[in-house]
Amino acid sequence: MWKTQQTQTFKGFRWQVILSFFFSCLYHSVYGQLHYSIFEEMRKGSSIGNLANDLGLNIKEISLRNLRIDSDISDKYLKVNLENGNLYVADRIDREALCGTTEECFLSFDAVIENPLNVFHVKVDIRDINDNAPRFVQDIIELEISESTSPGVRFALQNAEDLDVGVNSLQSYRLTANKYFVLGEKTSTDSNMIPELVLEMPLDREKESIHEIVLTAYDGGSPMQTGTTLIRITITDMNDNFPLFEQEVYKVNINENIPLNSTVLCVSANDKDEGTNSQITYSFSATSKHLSRSFSINSVSGEIKTKENLDFEKIKNYEISVQARDGGGLVSHTKVLIQILDENDNAPEISVTSITTPVSEDSVPGTVVALIKVRDLDSGENGEVECQIIGSVPFKLSLSSGNFYKIVSTRTLDREIRLYYNITVQAKDKGSPPLTFMKIIRVDISDINDNQPEFEKLMYVAHILENNQPGASIYSIQAIDKDAGENAKLMYSIISNNTEEVPASSYFSINPVTGVIYAQRSFDYEHEREFKILLMAKDNGSPSLNSSTTLRICIIDQNDNSPNILYPSSDVGGSAVYDMVPFSSEQGSLVTKVVAVDADSGHNSWLSYHLLQDSETSHFIIDQYKGEIRTARVFQERDVLRHRIVVIVKDNGIPSLSATVTLTLVVSDNFQHVLPEISNQPMKSDSQSNMKIYLVIAIALISFLFMLTVMSVVISKYRESKTSTPFSSIATYPQIDHSFIPQFNTGTFPLPYSYDVCVSLDPSEHNFALLKPHNNVPVESLIDADDSGIGNESVKEIAGVGQQAQPNADWRISQAQRPGPSGAQPAEESGVWPNNQFETERLQAMILASANEAAEGSSALGGGTGTMGLSARYGPQFTLQHLPDYRQNIYIPGTTATLTNAAGKGKSAAPSGGNKKKSGKKEKK
Repeated sequence: MWKTQQTQTFKGFRWQVILSFFFSCLYHSVYGQLHYSIFEEMRKGSSIGNLANDLGLNIKEISLRNLRIDSDISDKYLKVNLENGNLYVADRIDREALCGTTEECFLSFDAVIENPLNVFHVKVDIRDINDNAPRFVQDIIELEISESTSPGVRFALQNAEDLDVGVNSLQSYRLTANKYFVLGEKTSTDSNMIPELVLEMPLDREKESIHEIVLTAYDGGSPMQTGTTLIRITITDMNDNFPLFEQEVYKVNINENIPLNSTVLCVSANDKDEGTNSQITYSFSATSKHLSRSFSINSVSGEIKTKENLDFEKIKNYEISVQARDGGGLVSHTKVLIQILDENDNAPEISVTSITTPVSEDSVPGTVVALIKVRDLDSGENGEVECQIIGSVPFKLSLSSGNFYKIVSTRTLDREIRLYYNITVQAKDKGSPPLTFMKIIRVDISDINDNQPEFEKLMYVAHILENNQPGASIYSIQAIDKDAGENAKLMYSIISNNTEEVPASSYFSINPVTGVIYAQRSFDYEHEREFKILLMAKDNGSPSLNSSTTLRICIIDQNDNSPNILYPSSDVGGSAVYDMVPFSSEQGSLVTKVVAVDADSGHNSWLSYHLLQDSETSHFIIDQYKGEIRTARVFQERDVLRHRIVVIVKDNGIPSLSATVTLTLVVSDNFQHVLPEISNQPMKSDSQSNMKIYLVIAIALISFLFMLTVMSVVISKYRESKTSTPFSSIATYPQIDHSFIPQFNTGTFPLPYSYDVCVSLDPSEHNFALLKPHNNVPVESLIDADDSGIGNESVKEIAGVGQQAQPNADWRISQAQRPGPSGAQPAEESGVWPNNQFETERLQAMILASANEAAEGSSALGGGTGTMGLSARYGPQFTLQHLPDYRQNIYIPGTTATLTNAAGKGKSAAPSGGNKKKSGKKEKK
């Protein structure tokens, strides 16, 4: 079996590369375009030319101006070096892959440069090199020729394909040497050369049934490349008629996007032979990959159908070679040309090539903010696009070049009105129906410091109460800056006025960030009622802007001042508060007027006047609002001539504060009558009020000491009651020091007296007796008695008393000698004294108090205190006279008690009869 041999030699390829560098240096400008020419298959990194110099640009600025290539395809194969401005190859360039069999092949792109924005169109021609050898689709061509075929008959062969163009494309065919066949050539309608096998000598199947000939295809490149195929000829019996197509070339136009499996056309051929020699089979004679993917042919009917969706934007036409083979092996060929018709199936596309965002709000009208590119893959009217901006925005479209548009501003921008703009660009083609595309481009507006801070008011008013806390916040002020960022950050301050005696900063302070104002000190409405301070808000822009406003701070009064009475003045002496009222004054006559003021203001300073006395019993009335004191009625002879009234003055605050003044009003028609009344009044001193305070403190201290003394006595009595004998409840005598007795043994009495009193609780018994001690009882025994206060002999003496001793005549006190009620006359009659229960109980209480004082040792002379108390109450006649024998008894009707006058320690005499128990209880209390 013969194998296809392909010769692919690249001798001289280096020479072509050298030429490519030579051509790359050549450029020229056509209609404002830059044109380069290079060979395909150049190495990566190969320089094409200096784009910056060719465009007349400064190489040092191309990096800052962002020189770049804008293309959907070319930017893959071409790049610009921003350091030197050279245009170089970035990837392998295969002309056949890019342009196929098209003679003209080029890469085009737009060179975009900014600041200012400009666009240059650049075209790079891709020149072909002989890098593709001719190739036959089939490695072996099978032919069946009848032995009856006459010499001169031509047999069409499969042509070879060479992807190169020009001289590098397919140029000629050659056959290996043989004696039966020669090579003939036929030019098709599309100028392609089709090889033909021409029979020169009659065939004889019996001599040689199979002939194999090699067909070689040559291109015109240098070095030349070839491609071969083997022609295998089988000699058959006679089949002398070829299939004949109805048309040598079939042409058909179909729309793109035709449905799959749609019939494109149907080819047809006829064969005059009969039998199997007339049966025709259809097929594609030269099928490339894209044809086999796109179309199919029915081998029996010759119907050609689509296998995939056709796209005009990819392939605009197809050329298909269809062969018809009869049953005898005779083959004929025809061409099918399929033209794809464009439909408006592609909407326009908008791409943003360059955008400047944010745009400063102080940009001048006509500033370019963006560069957009519009394209439509369709052709003809379907690819013609119109652009416009939808909506009312301060921008417009300006055609730059080709399909580039500039978006430029039409007026001055203001960020405070709009922070950003959404520019809606609409692209619409001219197809039927037309297709549209919209793209929203957002352009932000950057801020400049063009707005000063603004206060809501030119003057603010704040009210604060006096007596405020220093450092407390009193007001908050805010300014608004329409700018943003640092331009909107505000700092607050207080502006000092050079004309001010005391700067405002000594009274107030302000938080520079929040604008909260603080009081530096406590204010007094009576001294400072209003402040006006100038506040400034300053932004952080460059240059900074500021504005100011005035804050009026009003101090609100509080009721912190009591009324001040001007007249009558409390600072003047006592004569100033005296007023004389004529005795003959009529009712309602004006006496005097109290004048007062209040340092507060408003309701707090409203004063009302009142009298502390009851107005119904007072001789005077006062006007509540004027303070005028008038007579309430006409004076009578029996009325008191001197009146002391107290006037209280109240304010209307909450809580109300007040002040008082005391007036002494003397009723008289003659001034001489007034003098005694005034002279009887004690002079007031400045220390009188202080003396009252001292007196209150002294009374409280004395009360405390008294309570402490009472508690001490109760506690001591309680302790003594637990340790005393059964007779201790009758009487208790204090312990007397022996050294103490002689000190008092200098007067009438040799020894001090001690009295024991036992008072009966039964009011029916009114006996009071002084018991005499026994003569044989020595004084020392009385003094040395035990703590119970009762000696052994005394106990016997008390037990021996059977009845109450009769009173001594020397101690009788008549009824006439007692003091009686007021206006009562004394009567010379004897009887029981005192004559009423009240006087009796008082007498008993005084005697008991005297006895207690003697028992406690509070009296230096025994019962002297009690005697003095009785004398004071019932006159000098009621006294205890001294008896020489010290054994006198006092009998007092109305009580059952004995008072013993004895030298030494006193002893208690027990009451008679059944009163002993009751007397003990009384003494305990």
